[in-house]
Amino acid sequence: MANKPSYIVEEQIALLKQRGMLFQDETQAANLLKNISYYRLKGYWWDMQEDIVLHTFKPRTYFEDIIDRYNFDRHLRLILFDAIERIEVALRTKLIYHLSIAYGGLWYLDASLFENRTITFNNTTTSIYESTINELQKEFSRSQEIFIKDQRSRYPNQDSDAWKILEIASMGTLSKLYKNLKHQLPQKAIIAKEMGLNLATELSSWLEAITYVRNIIAHHSRLWSRSMVKTPIERINNPVGLWFNNRLLPVQTKKPFLIISCMVYLCNHISPNHHIKSKILELFKSNPSIPIYKLGFVNNWHDEPLWAATQK
Repeated sequence: MANKPSYIVEEQIALLKQRGMLFQDETQAANLLKNISYYRLKGYWWDMQEDIVLHTFKPRTYFEDIIDRYNFDRHLRLILFDAIERIEVALRTKLIYHLSIAYGGLWYLDASLFENRTITFNNTTTSIYESTINELQKEFSRSQEIFIKDQRSRYPNQDSDAWKILEIASMGTLSKLYKNLKHQLPQKAIIAKEMGLNLATELSSWLEAITYVRNIIAHHSRLWSRSMVKTPIERINNPVGLWFNNRLLPVQTKKPFLIISCMVYLCNHISPNHHIKSKILELFKSNPSIPIYKLGFVNNWHDEPLWAATQK
């Protein structure tokens, strides 16, 4: 299949107009398209097409409305990154503290603390534990943090204590380390309880989904109207904090709503004075024309205990 032709900005605007898109200010639109690519914006107007084969737009589809969606999504991602930072730092801290106190600073190198699970990729079977430790050591080797460079310089070819090496571990690596800890280890349950959940399996599920969203946000990708590849457990065992009274609809679990709700729940326990939820609600309030149902915020979601306006 041949590649499609390339268009200069003026031709991009002409094509959109030909397909029925309206513009309030073409000069401003041209400036925006020089800094936000046509293809990047496409994800925000996809559902506004009347014919997805001909790519014609529904009546009264304005370019400026697309930009409003884009900016809304960008602001939402910034709020969520704040939540993710709190969760990631808390997870890192609890892993370091509880496991180091119980098993020493090099606990992460003790394979007996981890499940002996394997994965097969390209016909090659690999231990999940070994794969995770290899990735952790790669992160350590390429880190330019001063304290890591000092560690490599002062103690060459020596393993670093967990409180150093895990400080530069990605959330994905931290999530895998936690998930792969043996279930009978009391520290695994302690960490889950300190983060507001009664089961380690629940926390593992949530961390995987949040890591997935973190990677989307870190690459400045679109969260808007996106279907989640990773979905967290919805029904949690005897929640210790505000959660949902009713079962969620499939669209609420498929879209970002459930993962965002998990973030708010966790922040309620690890960072009680946070303003994540209030910032999200304020963003919704200041953008009344944005169809937040595209994110899964449907079915009287605001009446659920977790999202009740009088709560954080």
